[in-house]
Amino acid sequence: MKKNSTKIVAFILIAIFISACDAVKRVPDGKNLLVKNNILVNGKSSNDEIASNQMYQKPNGTLLGYKLRLNMYNLANLNPDSTYQAKFKNNPGLYERQAKILSAKQVDRLGQSFLYKGIHEFLKNTGEPPVIVDTVKTQKSLVRLKFYYFNNGYFNVKTDYTIDSIARKKAQVNYNITTGPGYKLDSIKTNILTPALDSLYKTNNEPSLLKSGNQFKTSDFEEEKARITTYFRNHGAYFFQPTYINYNIDTIGKQHKADVTLIINNNNIQERDSSRTEPFKLYKISDVNIYTDYSPTNAKAKINDSTTYKNFNLYSYKTLKYKPRAITDAIFITKGSTFSDTRTTLSSRYLNNLKIFNYPSIQYEVDKRDSKAESLIANVYLTPRKKYSFGASLDLTHSNIQDFGIGASVSETIRNVFNRAETLEISARMNIGSSKDMANPNDNFFNVSEYGVDTKLNFPRILMPFGTEKIIPKRMIPSTSIAAGFSKQRNIGLDKENFTGGISYNWSPKRRNTVKLDLLNAQFVRNLNPNNYFRVYSSSYNELNNIAGTYNTTPTNIDSNGNLIISEGTTGFTNDVLNGNTVLTPGNPEYRDVESIEERRVRLTENDFILATSYTFTTTTKKDLADNTFYQFKTKIESAGTLLSAISNVANLPKNTKGNYEIFSLEYSEYIKTEFDYIKHWDFGKEKVLAFRSFFGIAIPFGNSDYIPFSRSYYSGGSNDNRAWQPYSLGPGSTDAMNDFNEANMKIALSAEFRFKIFGDVKGAIFADAGNIWNVLDNVIDTKAKFDNVNDLAEIALGSGFGLRYDLSFFVIRLDLGFKTYNPAHEEGDRWFKEYNFGHSVLNFGINYPF
Repeated sequence: MKKNSTKIVAFILIAIFISACDAVKRVPDGKNLLVKNNILVNGKSSNDEIASNQMYQKPNGTLLGYKLRLNMYNLANLNPDSTYQAKFKNNPGLYERQAKILSAKQVDRLGQSFLYKGIHEFLKNTGEPPVIVDTVKTQKSLVRLKFYYFNNGYFNVKTDYTIDSIARKKAQVNYNITTGPGYKLDSIKTNILTPALDSLYKTNNEPSLLKSGNQFKTSDFEEEKARITTYFRNHGAYFFQPTYINYNIDTIGKQHKADVTLIINNNNIQERDSSRTEPFKLYKISDVNIYTDYSPTNAKAKINDSTTYKNFNLYSYKTLKYKPRAITDAIFITKGSTFSDTRTTLSSRYLNNLKIFNYPSIQYEVDKRDSKAESLIANVYLTPRKKYSFGASLDLTHSNIQDFGIGASVSETIRNVFNRAETLEISARMNIGSSKDMANPNDNFFNVSEYGVDTKLNFPRILMPFGTEKIIPKRMIPSTSIAAGFSKQRNIGLDKENFTGGISYNWSPKRRNTVKLDLLNAQFVRNLNPNNYFRVYSSSYNELNNIAGTYNTTPTNIDSNGNLIISEGTTGFTNDVLNGNTVLTPGNPEYRDVESIEERRVRLTENDFILATSYTFTTTTKKDLADNTFYQFKTKIESAGTLLSAISNVANLPKNTKGNYEIFSLEYSEYIKTEFDYIKHWDFGKEKVLAFRSFFGIAIPFGNSDYIPFSRSYYSGGSNDNRAWQPYSLGPGSTDAMNDFNEANMKIALSAEFRFKIFGDVKGAIFADAGNIWNVLDNVIDTKAKFDNVNDLAEIALGSGFGLRYDLSFFVIRLDLGFKTYNPAHEEGDRWFKEYNFGHSVLNFGINYPF
């Protein structure tokens, strides 16, 4: 608490110091600091961001209303070298006295040190010089504003400006815009000189962006150009470009209306020193040539191998290494089809997705064999990647299990394995670490380890015994993955062995939609050291030990210090309680606590076998990385054990003593699980973004199971969840996170975050996270952990806080400080702001944004 108080006091003192700076300290006499641009449209203030972006000058940036960077700049000494030299000129003999103590060289170096120069360079470079009102730039801004409103239909717009002094050396610029009435589109006609294009235009069912009655907007005309160009180029007009589209806008004799004539000229052909025009032609593809091993060095070499497959001509400068279908399935340009930009783009995407070629080059040339010159030859140039690729990485790690860890991984990728563009990925990983919480009888520094091997075979098609082209056509870029993996842990938890394997299918029904079908996903988790449970889950041990301190009746259960012996004593005491060999009865709270501890121990120490099938659908409106106005929706449904139960029922297999089926002497898991994840971003301009996320997931055991395996359960807390709690430390329900790794089978999560720019690449955020986990319809008996009805929604925890982000373009480094705002672990009426302080806050480090 003392440390936190010191930090708070220091922060306040720094804030007061910076606030004491004079904002106009470096504003010359007779000049003014620009504090505001005020755009007045027809006498009313406007918040139009696009209009604001027309300004050549903008006021100094602020952080929560405070001009932080300006005041940092004002704190800097702009000429630290001169100041340092002046100190000696004003104090004769000072240089010689310091030189005797240090040396002349060291005194000179002192002037270049951070204390004398570096700190001022930092303040100057990090800060921002004052923005001085410049009338030349103001007039340029006015011209820009006039064009902006003119382009939005205000043809009679009038503009001027005034500069108002609002304080000493401070002023605001008022831009006065009188728009006049807006012009609307009246009649819309076309004048298309090429008959083929005129016919195409008339048969196009897509609605035009230019409609009679709409206000004139230049942006609508540009978008209409792009729409028409896309349509024409997808229907054979290979040489057509947007520059061939012009508009004639006629307002003569009109009352604030404009007649529009869309003009499309003929093709302009340059021939040496002259040019001519002719109607556009609609081209068809006469040949598709595929060069499978092209490179600039062999461009003029002789073709050594070739074949023709389904009207595709495949060429190789060496020996053809691919089965033709592997490549032709990825190309949507076919002989006899009409030229289309969309088919070209789709072919490039699919070929790139094969991951055996560099990004392809697709070029067209007019077929000279066609006397009408209406045919194109498509040439597809493919440059193979290396057949074998090796990768290696080394990482330093820190987690809630390891104090320090070193991780290493190696991988090998083999391309075109079976000559049909398959890729095989093989990787191995190893991690060694140090943990003071783990058993360490030999006192070794590296006392925990994990290693594993993974393989993945990818096919650029749906691998099924029957055709799927009608259901999942190749334009959806389908693929199949067959994966297998093994990992083993030592001194981490219960020392697990984890075997995984499965087959999955991926495809994209639409441009921004993806589907993943895990047909079979198998996982076998074997706990090698289940007797270590109470050493790992120390909270459970402490609770059981406290109860044993009062109710234990068997002396051999405890050691000389009166503590339960792990695992003989913990097992013995638990059996005594549940078998009625103590004074505790099922009606006692302590009995129920022991029962709950044992239920969790059995659940987490049993080996798990999961055979699941899942379907995941994702859709988004996000266009690119810069798009900050979009939504993303993801849903998943997973079913485990259903197939095994069906086989067991049909085969009439025997059940064990618990009434459950087994496979390889192991009870398999059976459950159904579904998840819904929704993300929405709103861009408010000026790098201000509001981001929202909601998540709901539930997994219900049935049939062969009465609980969900740990690996398929939910947890709450952490840098990408509720940031006011550590991972696994929130819930379930209103329990006080009594276990070390708290998990449950239902989760609700809601998050909102407002992001803003502070300066440069440094961004800030304020956030609120709500949510919790609960047990529902499983074997958990703790009523505080269970979700019984809507009243339990009162157990949704709330965390809030603020964060900093540093944008490195290719990823974002993130720090978030979360405060427990509403904690359902406390008694009702005492949950709000109980731990809202720095002492109970959680500092999260993350890479990239949480959602």
